[in-house]
Amino acid sequence: MRVLILGGTQFIGRQIVKTLLTAGHTVSILTRGKSADELPVEVERLRGDRDEGAPGLKALKGRSWDVCIDVCGYTPRQVRPSAEMLRAIVKRYVFVSAVSVYGDPQHRPVFETHPRMLPASEDVTEIDADTYGPLKVACEDIVQQIYADRCTLLRPQIVVGSHDARARYQYWVQRAMQGGEMLAPGDGYDHLQVIDVRDLARFTRTVIENDLGGAFNLAGPRLTWAEFMMVLGAKNIVWVSAEIIKAAGVTEFELPLFRQERGARSSLMDVSNERARAAGLTLTGPEVTMRDMQAWILGRNLTPAFSPERETELIRIARRDGVQSHKSLNPT
Repeated sequence: MRVLILGGTQFIGRQIVKTLLTAGHTVSILTRGKSADELPVEVERLRGDRDEGAPGLKALKGRSWDVCIDVCGYTPRQVRPSAEMLRAIVKRYVFVSAVSVYGDPQHRPVFETHPRMLPASEDVTEIDADTYGPLKVACEDIVQQIYADRCTLLRPQIVVGSHDARARYQYWVQRAMQGGEMLAPGDGYDHLQVIDVRDLARFTRTVIENDLGGAFNLAGPRLTWAEFMMVLGAKNIVWVSAEIIKAAGVTEFELPLFRQERGARSSLMDVSNERARAAGLTLTGPEVTMRDMQAWILGRNLTPAFSPERETELIRIARRDGVQSHKSLNPT
């Protein structure tokens, strides 16, 4: 198939390109070309800037593809011009959205049939924690309006893997590799859920090869934090309660992936992948994802999301409050 990818050089897009090339598809990417990429020479590189609207998409005129995969559509200002321009020259439009479109629903697990948040206005361009979900809803609405049953909406959980520029999952892998006494958030019974970027890319291939439409949640195995610590191979851990973490003013960006059970946005750590698995989603084992991240981290100078000083201070507070270090991984 002839595939156009909007984006394609960073993390998710990079992995999708790699997966499609391995399967024998022909890939074109549209990027601003601001930085060098590591993609193979057979990838056609088109230049454009989606923030400029239709004038920034001139490289697409007079062309046609079997499918477009939009991995970098975050605002209506970016998505509407590309969706409208490509309507007559692609057969299917695959939009990479996010589970954030559901907000923080009370009923769990979260299925594709759950109500979404209200969409952001199409003139909103600022992306932050409050606007990200509504903006993705607005983008989904545009794609559905223009393509109807010729569109596919992929709603991935937190995506992890090599080449991720955000130190979320990799923070925990790197911290466990360093050894020594290590903070473990909560009491071990809270949950986290991520998806390996390679699983997302393989399912994207499945979607285009089988012409699958509709919405799909893409989520990996749901683990307790105690199970996650076992996967990491963390030996000398100290459970630091959610109350201590909150009182210290630690954000989810500093201590990534941790959300207290039944706390804010914890529902998005309980996302059903049932529909996607029935359609062909296969999942990499958590141990494999972790080991491959270890291999990627080796030799890299990565800045930790959570400073060692902050970690030491929270462990000190937990100790003061009577929490002990646990050699075993059973939460108490």
